[in-house]
Amino acid sequence: MRDDMTLQKIAEGIPKSLLNASDKDLEGFQRIIEETIKLREGHRNLQQMIKSFSTSGIQRT
Repeated sequence: MRDDMTLQKIAEGIPKSLLNASDKDLEGFQRIIEETIKLREGHRNLQQMIKSFSTSGIQRT
């Protein structure tokens, strides 16, 4: 079973290169995180749609 990440685990895992990054680098990293969140939400939505479709009473001909 996968353990959920805690804020402390995330903070401890931040490399020094990220802590010393420029504002431009951090903005790029922030965009990556935002897109990752969108992708994750989309994946969850897709899983729910698939589950709903597969458990529905739709008969295929």
